[in-house]
Amino acid sequence: MSRPRGLIRRHRDFRWFWSGQAVSVMGTQVTAVALPLVATLLLDARAGAVGAIAAATYLPNVVVPMLAGHWLETRRRRPALIGADVVRALALAVVPLSVLLGFLSLPLLVVVAFVVGAASVVFDVGSFAYVPGMVDDDDLPRANQALEGSLTVAQVAGPGFAGVLVQWLGPAVAVLVDSASYIASLVGITAARRPEPEPVVDSTERRKVLAGLRHLLGNPVLRALTIHAGVYNVGSQILMVNLLVWLVSDRQVSVGVYGLGLSAAGAGAFVGTMSVLRVSGRIGYGWTYVLALLLFTGVPLVLAALPMSGTALGVAVSAVWVVAGVGLGGANVLSTTLRQAAVPKAALARSIGTYRFLIFGVIPLGSAAAGVIGETFGSRTGVAVGTVVMALSAVPMVRREVRGLHDPQDAVTTAD
Repeated sequence: MSRPRGLIRRHRDFRWFWSGQAVSVMGTQVTAVALPLVATLLLDARAGAVGAIAAATYLPNVVVPMLAGHWLETRRRRPALIGADVVRALALAVVPLSVLLGFLSLPLLVVVAFVVGAASVVFDVGSFAYVPGMVDDDDLPRANQALEGSLTVAQVAGPGFAGVLVQWLGPAVAVLVDSASYIASLVGITAARRPEPEPVVDSTERRKVLAGLRHLLGNPVLRALTIHAGVYNVGSQILMVNLLVWLVSDRQVSVGVYGLGLSAAGAGAFVGTMSVLRVSGRIGYGWTYVLALLLFTGVPLVLAALPMSGTALGVAVSAVWVVAGVGLGGANVLSTTLRQAAVPKAALARSIGTYRFLIFGVIPLGSAAAGVIGETFGSRTGVAVGTVVMALSAVPMVRREVRGLHDPQDAVTTAD
């Protein structure tokens, strides 16, 4: 099988699309750092204000996906992707303009954060449904590997790059850089000339916003995957909220070393992303997925048992995240391809909208549980509980239908 760069080299349309996405995901990481800093440095905002911006960025992931999926199901996705990029670029450009003209305010930043977040959800839902029509079925795993690889690089390098930009240019100009990155994404999409197939509309489901739920729950593999992702997100939230307190406040790990651990997870994810298809070609798609699951849900179980403190603990946590990250990066590639292959093309947008609603909608539950557990039993117990919930999330996926997959197309099945 060809490597991802082989697909990029020979497939002109995907090369343009991927190039634009590689730039825009890096820009998104810049805004994640720069937008709160605009509030902090230019408006002297405190934690509550920064939290409001973060909430406005996250909220569209709960309220928009199902509506976006329903809307996109009967439309070509390419115009929607272009429109989403235009909205994101213009919304972010308002920030430096408001600084220049003197009307910058916290409510404005909250509105910008929400608009960009909502447009990003529309873009992500549309992109999930658009890529399978751009590349052939045999190239779909490689396309997802390339997209996931650039995303992982952005997640690892983006925060550091954002910090440098903010220091050199100021937070408002750094936000403008992200605005320009969405223009790059727009150029990549418009340069992809392969005609998009006419959407296939199922007239019996056209008006049913919840129809995507049937595709997720009616397929045993997709049902297991959705349950796993939702439970994992709850456990991950419990873990990460308490891990920060346990390491930095209770065990004297410096903030810098803690950040190194998070970067280590990204480095591991890149390794997993770029190697997973080679492994699946040798041991099978299903068994590779199970192996990846065991790495990213099972390895973190050792965290709460680590006995050291200070830098030694930070280094040990980094080592755990490297190994877990390998599994997470590989599983992300396999999961995306599996969902795109198993869902009928006429239902891709609606199904991913429902999927995102379900797996993001449970995150506030994880946040609430994290606080209760940490305050009642201590942050170390919170770390232990979070890792156990993450490990339990793998149980629905370690089943015969998943283990027996030789190819993502094997997941295409009728409802049981």
